[in-house]
Amino acid sequence: MSEIPETTSDVVWQSSPPGSIYDYIKVASFSIGPDGLVDQWSRRAVDLFGMTSAEVRGKDPVEVFMPTELRPRGHRQVAEILDGKEWTGLVPFRMPGEGGAHGVAEVYVMPSETESGERAALCIVVDVRALRGIETDLAASQAIFGQSPFGFLLFGTDLKVQRTNERFATVFGGTADEHRGRTVHDYLSRPEAERMNASLRRVLETGEAAIDLQIVGAAPNSTDRRHWSINLYRVHSGSGRPIGVAGIGTDVTRRHVAAREAASARRNLALLNEASARIGNSLDLETTARELLDVAVPGFCDLASVDLYQGLLTGDEAPPGRWDAPHPESYGGGSAELRRVAFASAVSDAPLITTPGCSKQDGTPTAVGEVHRYSFNSPCSTALRNARVQAIPGEEGTLVQSTLAVPMVAHDTVVGLVQFSRTKGSEPFGERDQALAVELAARAAVCMDNARLYRREHERALILQRSLLPPGDPEAAGLDIACRYLPGNTATEVGGDWFDVIELPGHRTALVVGDVMGRGLRAAVAMGELRTAVRTLALLDLEPAEVLSALDEIARGLGSPSGTQQASRVAHKSREADLSEVYLATCVYAVYDPVTRRCTFANAGHLPPVLVEPGEEALLLDVPPGMPLGVGGEPFEEVEVELPEGALLALYTDGLVESRDHPLDEGLRAFRSALTDPARPGVGPHSSPALRPDAPPAIGAVRSLEDVCDHVLTTLDTRHGEDDIALLMARIQGLPLEAVGDWRLPREPRSVGRARELARAQLVSWDLEALVDTVELLVSELVTNALRYGEGEIRLRLLRDRTLVCEVWDAGLVQPRRRRARDTDEGGRGLQLVGLLSAAWGSRRTPRGKTVWFELPLPDGDSTAEPTVEQLLSMF
Repeated sequence: MSEIPETTSDVVWQSSPPGSIYDYIKVASFSIGPDGLVDQWSRRAVDLFGMTSAEVRGKDPVEVFMPTELRPRGHRQVAEILDGKEWTGLVPFRMPGEGGAHGVAEVYVMPSETESGERAALCIVVDVRALRGIETDLAASQAIFGQSPFGFLLFGTDLKVQRTNERFATVFGGTADEHRGRTVHDYLSRPEAERMNASLRRVLETGEAAIDLQIVGAAPNSTDRRHWSINLYRVHSGSGRPIGVAGIGTDVTRRHVAAREAASARRNLALLNEASARIGNSLDLETTARELLDVAVPGFCDLASVDLYQGLLTGDEAPPGRWDAPHPESYGGGSAELRRVAFASAVSDAPLITTPGCSKQDGTPTAVGEVHRYSFNSPCSTALRNARVQAIPGEEGTLVQSTLAVPMVAHDTVVGLVQFSRTKGSEPFGERDQALAVELAARAAVCMDNARLYRREHERALILQRSLLPPGDPEAAGLDIACRYLPGNTATEVGGDWFDVIELPGHRTALVVGDVMGRGLRAAVAMGELRTAVRTLALLDLEPAEVLSALDEIARGLGSPSGTQQASRVAHKSREADLSEVYLATCVYAVYDPVTRRCTFANAGHLPPVLVEPGEEALLLDVPPGMPLGVGGEPFEEVEVELPEGALLALYTDGLVESRDHPLDEGLRAFRSALTDPARPGVGPHSSPALRPDAPPAIGAVRSLEDVCDHVLTTLDTRHGEDDIALLMARIQGLPLEAVGDWRLPREPRSVGRARELARAQLVSWDLEALVDTVELLVSELVTNALRYGEGEIRLRLLRDRTLVCEVWDAGLVQPRRRRARDTDEGGRGLQLVGLLSAAWGSRRTPRGKTVWFELPLPDGDSTAEPTVEQLLSMF
């Protein structure tokens, strides 16, 4: 910095600071005496010529500096100068300090006089090379400064503008000279100006350049926000003294806009990616709506709400939002009923959205869960009607700046409306935002429509599934039965679990529990087909293993359009068959005979039955599991178990004992423990009933079966909803001895009369005199047929329970066949008579022959009408 000037009156004394212009142009001086020799030599001459005063003083300057060939002319010029003539010109000189190099000096010679009046000369010398360098530097500086396409400013140490170029003046008006003396406050707003000043001061003090300083402002007479990138660096003099700060400004508004658009595109893409991952994870409509708002708030907007058509939520087949639906005027002059299912806000204590023109008639906002309508002329109703987004500006004095009312369209169906709102102070919605809003709403709409379609299929499958289950409480002779069926919740697909209780001849009962592998309507339909097949096969009175073998063939044929036989052939011929359409199922089929209390089990890959004997712990019956239905190739085995009176038998599906969180073994242990009731004293592997005479009986003996079912379901951690649950429980109650009449008759004609006598006596003992005549007649017919067409010993058995069953056994294998007798035939009408007088009749194979039976209702039950005379005569 320069020294402080000393002032006396109007004279200013100031020392020349280092790095002045004289340092750059290298001005030197020396004087020539009357004798033509150098008598004074300045210090700058020492620097310019590289020779000290001692080396030059008293010498001829021509001889010292000029080349030999120029010395004659040099002497003449010196002589003229001493004669009083001024002279200016370029003079070459030798530079001893630079190895004999030659230089060119511009010399200005002024005549002078000594004290004695003699003529002398004062010479001022300038190095021409330095002048040419300065000229080149000035020209280059002027070209860079003036022709630069960037705005250029030079600030002094007082942070005022010392110089600008034309480019800067073009942007901010006026000429370049008119900007001298201004400060940054003349161009920028106060916050930006203070930030710019702070940067200028820091650069000036530290010397560290400021690169890409972002400044926001507006040009004069313009409201457009401009963005500039400013580079600042400190400027020094030749001696290194700071003389100011230079700034280069570049308009980066386009780059900023492009970067903002790129950032917006990245944000939108990230939102869409997040929407793909987070929306539609649930098949619940309300959950999907909340997932949409979780993505949109606050990443896209500040407030948002979702309205869905009430018809969509209630399961109507034709949502009112279809584009070809009736005109909205048919809905009372407005939209159809909608329900507000979700609302989200990123603003604390923000009220519910009240979109201008879209609020209720009383002007109050719509609460979540409320059913409402939009007026016909409202923007929201227009968006629903036209299936196009509506941009709605906010009202004065409200929180909302603008709103986008976006219809949720899926498969040409409008399922609802989503409103995205931004509060005042946020960036307004643009075209990109509208496109993103439509995309977000469309993705959520597709998920909701899929949920609607799934729910419809799920409900239909449930209806089908429930229609195929036994109605009411099943009843069976010698059994107390209770059952539970719990379908999966609406978030999962229906399964193929089923159970059935089938009455068989002879008061026997078939108990069935099965599970079709897979889920959905396909599994429910397969379950229905298999259940129907089981009932059909049960009516044929086949053995349990035979029933499962026939079911296996049917299951293999379900996946083939050509039927069971072709599917079986293909399965046998090729082991590489496509299993994508194969129906696999597990099943337990049990036949219980209340007379003997014996139960025959056959299993096709199902979980084993559980038996709880009185006073004992529950145990798994050792029934060979076999292969699932549909696999084929393996025969099924049968196991016959005698069940004690009062025992509890449980058949179930895997949904009761298995889940993702609990393995099968753990679930089976818990199930057995719930049936045994381990909390009961005196029950367990280490307990002794003798030590606890007051111990209550087992759970199956002290509670009704309904209570047992409830206890099991509430005790086990079934994780209900993951899978269907089927539970079938039966308490063993065999027929008492007095309810059974059993006789063996020899194979002779008199056995027909003996059979009538035995039947009459048994019916009288049972107080069933009203059935004596009918039973005598029908028993006579069956025993006569056994004598005529059968073989071996004849057996007659009467069973009394809810109905009366009469059975005639023989060793013959020929099954009776009902036929229509001709008018001329004397016989052949016995089975017609049996069919007419009985409630039901039939025949079945036995291990040693066959059994023909008929069934009659008890007199206090629903009796069948007596046959008319015409019906009796029609047989003859």
